[in-house]
Amino acid sequence: MDMDYSGEVGCLDPELLQLNEVSPLAVKSNPHVAEKLFEQWLSLPETTPLVKSLLNNAKAGVPLNVSGSTNSPKATSGNAIPSMFPAGSAPPLSPRSSSGSPRISKRAGPSVLSSPLRLVNEPAKELIPQFYFQNGRPPPNELKERCLFRSNQFFYGHAEGLQLLEFKPVTKEICKLPSFFSTALFKRIDVNDIGVVAREAFVDYWVHGNMLTKDIATQIFTILKQPDLRYLTHEDFKPILRELLATHPGLEFLQSTPEFQERYAETVIYRIFYYMNRAGNGRLTLRELKRGNLIAAMLHADEEEDINKVLRYFSYEHFYVIYCKFWELDTDHDFLIDKENLIRYGNHALTYRIVDRIFSQVPRKFTSKVDGKMGYEDFVYFILSEEDKSSEPSLEYWFKCIDLDGNGVLTKNEMQFFYEEQLHRMECMAQEPVIFEDILCQIVDMVGPKDEGYFTLRDLKGSKLSGSVFNILFNLNKFMAYESRDPFLIRQERENPTLTEWDRFAHREYIRLSMEDDAEDASNGSADVWDESLEAPF
Repeated sequence: MDMDYSGEVGCLDPELLQLNEVSPLAVKSNPHVAEKLFEQWLSLPETTPLVKSLLNNAKAGVPLNVSGSTNSPKATSGNAIPSMFPAGSAPPLSPRSSSGSPRISKRAGPSVLSSPLRLVNEPAKELIPQFYFQNGRPPPNELKERCLFRSNQFFYGHAEGLQLLEFKPVTKEICKLPSFFSTALFKRIDVNDIGVVAREAFVDYWVHGNMLTKDIATQIFTILKQPDLRYLTHEDFKPILRELLATHPGLEFLQSTPEFQERYAETVIYRIFYYMNRAGNGRLTLRELKRGNLIAAMLHADEEEDINKVLRYFSYEHFYVIYCKFWELDTDHDFLIDKENLIRYGNHALTYRIVDRIFSQVPRKFTSKVDGKMGYEDFVYFILSEEDKSSEPSLEYWFKCIDLDGNGVLTKNEMQFFYEEQLHRMECMAQEPVIFEDILCQIVDMVGPKDEGYFTLRDLKGSKLSGSVFNILFNLNKFMAYESRDPFLIRQERENPTLTEWDRFAHREYIRLSMEDDAEDASNGSADVWDESLEAPF
């Protein structure tokens, strides 16, 4: 039944004015009605003695026993709150259906027409364990106790703390970090630069700071980065490389040439950012660090006495090849390379058109700050891209060069533009030219693009022969070598599948450069070929 509250209160149906029968929804939506009903109830003659009786009982401490809030319409009149109208002055209500009002859907639980004063049992709250910790999850008690026990062993007898030279076993044995992180970790704990690290300070940083439970990539990232930054820069890697150069037995021979120590460290950093910093912005994030293989290379370098066996990033032979190649092209030794210098790379292997694209800084902005000049860092990125076109950084580097309009796809016209110079060079060398249409069909077969009308970067990354595509377009020497592949070299590659194209190139070039240095040293009457050969190209 719908109720109209616009009229006077005295004209309402008396039976509908019983508090235990009025819908809570009606009272809640019309609060002024409740006030009027309460005022009407207070004016009834039965109300005054009832209130006085309740007050007297409350003063005497008699328990209150009022059942006016019962849900049953047949509540006894002895315990119910009196009606606000005299008996018999209102017409009877229509009989109630056992199924309830047709306006209200049948549902389980108490009726919605029951008193708003009824008690509702709230469900018990489920205790959810803490799952977020601002500084990382605290270490388990067993792991924590084991770390504390080991700390007591290393700090025993050093009440004032450990000095820098004494701290290296803590870095390696307790923290499980490469030993050349010792200085960086020591200075991170010794914030006041007092020269010693006490046991309490180490425990507070490593255990209570929850470094103990972090993975090794996060630990290294936290130790190296600046506190107010969320990424690593070139400068952040210099402390660990200085310690590596000072302590690694495979780099001990560089102690007498500090200038080459600096060049080696720079080369390692450039190689790290070339492969790891996929955004190319010089800001290495934690995600990029975790996705790469730098941590494994660091651990390998710490365990391997022959640094040249650490092919990823740290090999001195690789640095030697890169630096010598740069020195050969930098004829005036101003540590800068121009277009004419780069054209001579690889016995004039590259076309002028691709060199122009490199110096237009399309694949990568130069860091040299000199117009028309390529610096050493820029050359490192170039040579790594040129000698290993199978890597993702290399594919992205050359893709940008060929993509003349920068729309993210390589079209037939763009590839033909670069191949035209290759075709002209073949004609000048009296070699049988291969027309572009045949080359295009060969490229389509090699890459297998999703759409044969163009090539995307994803198409190239999905093919193992994409590097040869770029050689066809702008490196004549490697194009001809691909056309007449040596079965012996192919078998060698299959026998060492873990070696990259860069690894094989660096190994061949190091042998060649060493032989040239040996011959020069022999002509100069040098008795010690190894020591003198390192200084000959510089």
